[in-house]
Amino acid sequence: MQTNQENPSSLERRIDMSVAMAEINKEVDARLKKLARTVKMPGFRPGKVPMKIVAQTYEPQARSEAIGAAVEKAFGNAVREQNLRVAGYPQIQPKEASNAEVLEFSAVFEVYPEVVLGDLSGQSIERPALEVGDAEVDKTIDVLRKQRTSFETADRAAEDGDRVVIDFAGKKDGELFDGGKADDFPFVIGAGSMLKDFETAVTGLKAGESKTFDMSFPEDYHAKHLAGQAVQFDVTVKKVEAPVLPEVDADFAKALGVADGDVAKLRDEVRTNLTREVKRRIQAKVKEQVMNALLEVTPIEVPKALIDAESRQLAENAKRDLEARGMQTKDIPVEPAWFAEQAVRRVKLGLIMAELVKAKELHAKPEQVRALIEEMAESYEDPSELVRWYYAQPDRLAQAEAVVIEDNVVAWVASQAQSTEKPVAFDELMGNAA
Repeated sequence: MQTNQENPSSLERRIDMSVAMAEINKEVDARLKKLARTVKMPGFRPGKVPMKIVAQTYEPQARSEAIGAAVEKAFGNAVREQNLRVAGYPQIQPKEASNAEVLEFSAVFEVYPEVVLGDLSGQSIERPALEVGDAEVDKTIDVLRKQRTSFETADRAAEDGDRVVIDFAGKKDGELFDGGKADDFPFVIGAGSMLKDFETAVTGLKAGESKTFDMSFPEDYHAKHLAGQAVQFDVTVKKVEAPVLPEVDADFAKALGVADGDVAKLRDEVRTNLTREVKRRIQAKVKEQVMNALLEVTPIEVPKALIDAESRQLAENAKRDLEARGMQTKDIPVEPAWFAEQAVRRVKLGLIMAELVKAKELHAKPEQVRALIEEMAESYEDPSELVRWYYAQPDRLAQAEAVVIEDNVVAWVASQAQSTEKPVAFDELMGNAA
């Protein structure tokens, strides 16, 4: 076997190779002889088919397999000899041989880039700081109360937060438009399920009152035939219901899983769960800054083959997510190209983190993995069951190990950068600022 390497670009490689036809012919003969021992043909007992007939029938298949094996072997030997890390799969291109005694071909492929970790000392990592106290517990319990809101009939004008039941009919140019009519239609004013102008028009009406009003649909309205259109609605309010929040009492505590209805226990459970969630969100914000810092100080070129593979995987994940939501995706185009930018970021971070883990020995230790799994299990009724579930399958354990490795990377980068703490408002951290 002869080889010759070219470098068309920084990551692309081209290796010209040749394999002696004598080696291929020898392999073809070996494959045919092996096949002859078991091949079945009418009129012959198994293993007794004449070699000439076997060759006439199976020689093209045997030659194709022999050439494929020879090319694969030659390519494998070449990349090992030159110590190349191949990214993706090579493109094999046949060449016109200089003589009939050799098979000549080229392999075009990409290699992994060299990753040189940058200097993190100039990067800033800001860690949000929040202590979970009584005020945060109270806010969370208020959210839980609102999730369990009931409604009772109110003999007054509709207000923000009320649930109203209405009949309505919408017309465009005097004609009822598609989807513009409903009877006994309920909605909560201020919940955002109806357009703001529609909610404003209904606010202030009592049960039994009617109103006709003009409004325009937004230019980006999802129903294209109504987007930007001026319409007129006739509305009749049939019922006004005021919201009633449950009291924080034994019944409320029982509804949230506290068997004996002890409100103090409920508050303790809320505090524990809230502390865990605050920690998770703080870690997520720090992680995002760490990843941005790594990308900032370690510019690398990434192989197109890896980007394409990651884009395809992200597209498949998106389709599975849609299917999990009950959507039929066979007719929904989900293009890998939509995820190219995200794929580039993920591939870069994967390469950088792999180098960092190797260089700084940030591998997951068994005790770290155990601690993580036990922490995740704390919120379960039977924590030991989740622990057993993780340790029952190597792939599940690998998922936990990957999380630990990522945490190790985040901690190491934060220790090298300029890390500071900044108090953060509860609503801001939890995404409830609006």
